Amino acid sequence: MPVVPMKDILDRALAERYGVAAFNIVNDLTIEAVLAAAVEERAPVILQTSVKTVQMYGRSQLHDIVRALLRDVDVPVTLHLDHCPDRAVISDCLAGGWNSVLFDAHELNVAENLRQTIEVVAEARRTGAHVEGEIEGIQGVEDGIGSDAAATIQSLEVAVDFIKQTGVDCFAPAIGNAHGQYRQAPRLDGQRVSDLVAATGVPMALHGGTGLSDEQFTDLIARGCAKVNISTALKESYLKAGLEHLRAAADRDKWDPPALFRHQRAAVMQMAGRHIRLFGGSGKAW
Repeated sequence: MPVVPMKDILDRALAERYGVAAFNIVNDLTIEAVLAAAVEERAPVILQTSVKTVQMYGRSQLHDIVRALLRDVDVPVTLHLDHCPDRAVISDCLAGGWNSVLFDAHELNVAENLRQTIEVVAEARRTGAHVEGEIEGIQGVEDGIGSDAAATIQSLEVAVDFIKQTGVDCFAPAIGNAHGQYRQAPRLDGQRVSDLVAATGVPMALHGGTGLSDEQFTDLIARGCAKVNISTALKESYLKAGLEHLRAAADRDKWDPPALFRHQRAAVMQMAGRHIRLFGGSGKAW
């Protein structure tokens, strides 16, 4: 199945109140493992790329890797550029085959953010792509983007006006969530998600998913968080599995790279499958 529009995936999820897992992949192994989990679960999935990953590989090479690994995949997949404040990178990825982008202009004032987001939406439409919008920075630094300062929350009226005027297809509200590991149990404003969905009909994106309880995920998805981002959990699964294998290899003084890759793939695939099932995405492929 070719890459499908983000809006198609998220509108179905919102209507049926399940969440689509959006994994921040880091290389070919994690791409393949996430896709294998989605196929096993018969679930739609979103492959997210950070600006850092795009720049590390180069846009063209990274897209070629994704395209090659998608060749025999038969579940809906969206390729999404996560948290990007750089218009040039957005334009490059849209021209290069990404069909979804998050224009992260929360550091601008709301009026300028709105003006530029309207432009990004128009640009995305010319390639059949979709846009996630954001006006409030999610606390925490992820892949070099963001801040540890608490987010400034805009009023419901400002957020609704932004969504309606820009025409974004998905919106990432700040509700007490944070990127990275939580230092203490987060207190989340689920009612804000419900209010935004009721006022706009637009799917919400839940950032900072790693570390939330199963009950928090279930509640927020039921309220309208149709896109659920998972980044830290993937990185931890991938790197901790590698560390575990390498420590054992050192003890045995036996070095087998394919065995390392199999161990990491299994860990990422297990992590991805667990989140897909938790979010209610299993069996939702079409």
